[in-house]
Parts: sequence; C-alpha cells; structure tokens
Amino acid sequence: MADHPIILASTSKSRQALLHNAGLVFDSMDAGVDEDAVKDAFLGRNDEQDIADVAMILAQAKAMTVSEQHPASLVIGADQTLIFEGRLYNKPTSLEEAREHLLKFAGKTHVLETAVACARDGEIVWSYREAPALTMRAFSPAFVGRYMAAIGDDVKSTVGGYKLEGQGVQLFEKIDGSFFAILGLPLLPLLDFLRQQHLVEA
Repeated sequence: MADHPIILASTSKSRQALLHNAGLVFDSMDAGVDEDAVKDAFLGRNDEQDIADVAMILAQAKAMTVSEQHPASLVIGADQTLIFEGRLYNKPTSLEEAREHLLKFAGKTHVLETAVACARDGEIVWSYREAPALTMRAFSPAFVGRYMAAIGDDVKSTVGGYKLEGQGVQLFEKIDGSFFAILGLPLLPLLDFLRQQHLVEA
C-alpha cells in the first residue's frame, strides 16, 4: 500500500463509514494488535482508573504500529471498551453470553470508554477520549428474546450487544455523550485536529 496522507489503523466498518461520510479520503489497514490479550490483562480488575485506560492504550498501540510502517502518513487509531459496575466487558462470545450481559445491563448505566490517537513518524502527536454513559430501560427477559431474534448473530458484533444506529436504540431510556463516540470514534475533535494539520479543509 502506497503511503496516503491519512491512514485509519482499523478495518472497522462503522469507523470507516464515519470518516467516509465526513468526506475524508483515507486508506485503512488492520494494525494487527492483539486486543484480546491487552483486555484480558485487565479483566477482573477492580481499579476503575486502570480499566478506563484500556481504550487509550489500544488506540495508541494501533496508531503506533501502523505509523512505524508508514511514517509519512498521519495514522488514526481508535478503540472502545465497555465498563459496567467497575468491570471491563469483552464482546460476547455466544448468544447466551450476550443475553446474560443485556439482562445485567437492563435498568442500569454503563460507560463506553472511547479513545482516538494519531501518530506520525512512529510517535503519538494527538489523542482524545470520551466516556459516554448509557442507561438501559428496565426491559424484560421476553423483550431481550424478541430483540435478539430480530437482530440474530449481530448481537455478538459489539461489546454491548447493540448498535445505537439500529434496533439497539430501543434498549435505552437515557444517553449522555456524543453519538459519534458511542459509534466508536470521537469524530468532531478528530476533525478539528485534522483541520489544524491541514489534512481537511478549514
């Protein structure tokens, strides 16, 4: 891949769509970072400050890894983790686990720690984090069953078991935070930084 002025260190369809819809021209590639290994090191910890840092650790690792291969480009790394009652959660590995998570989250608030970092020449040049708080409705097990039947295996595609831009919005009664950050990329601060770097029109 020839160096492009902007590279997204991710193959996430949602992050790609956010940047495309904003009018950005960029390349994307998988950073090859073992996210599960990093997250597993923090699973079960009770120190909320430690687990709140995981998203930024991963965002910076992705940006740095790709920047080392493409030093002339500005590389964007991003990551998101879910924290509920002081615990870090991974994507559900089965439908039953997804169901258990949704029933735990029902009627309560969880946080999506969302981080973005930019690297150039193998160094982090900018980073930003947001922590939207999402409160789910006190829905019933029967509702969860209907919801999962409607979206199928897609319930395993995100850490919370939902996509806010789809039927997942019906799970919630209150949301505090940026819609873009909830989708996995704090887009407005990132665009502001890219304008400062003269990589998008001011």
